[in-house]
Amino acid sequence: MRGDSGFCRDELLSWCESQAVRVDYVVGLARNPRLETMLVRWMEQARAIRAITGNPSRAFAEFDYQTQSGSWSRERRVVGKAEALCGKENPRYVVTSLTEKEWDARALYEELYCARGEMENRIKEQLSLFATRVSAETMAANQLRVYLAGMAYVLMSALRRIGLAGTEMARAQAVTIRSRLLKIGAQVKVTARRVWVHMSEAFPLQAVFWHAARLRC
Repeated sequence: MRGDSGFCRDELLSWCESQAVRVDYVVGLARNPRLETMLVRWMEQARAIRAITGNPSRAFAEFDYQTQSGSWSRERRVVGKAEALCGKENPRYVVTSLTEKEWDARALYEELYCARGEMENRIKEQLSLFATRVSAETMAANQLRVYLAGMAYVLMSALRRIGLAGTEMARAQAVTIRSRLLKIGAQVKVTARRVWVHMSEAFPLQAVFWHAARLRC
């Protein structure tokens, strides 16, 4: 289970820990003065590297942590990220049931926990395809609208993954593909045998368009 600090509640963490079938978690932990004190040595290290290289620097720590208020029922493993950026510091913390042997501190944060942010980006992409338009009178109508937005995203994702592979838009967001590649003007001419679509010779993404047009279901 991955989640931000809004999900960092003892009831939820304890539920994961109590299941007969193992349920692990990596959950964000809101920073506080005590956590920042525990991370001081690593923050100093990140600042020193930043001063030498001139580039953003990260150092990772881990420690066993228990809330002083008693809001946690037990001590848990916490990973801290000490990050020195240009002109500011960016400490972050996660609590996890995974052991150091399974995931070291850096990999746990950068590869496992930060994957949550990538999933959120995909949700935001669906919102750009009108998934937020739930203004109909009934729940069923609103649900259908969200279903249609979901299906539109699946198609857009397939177009990006397969049809746009190897092009400059291979990593473009759905809203960019829609506005720059699909939402373009054309002249349609219908004859007895064919339907002709005449596009502007000045269209700047012709090569990308025809590369994607070869996609077949």
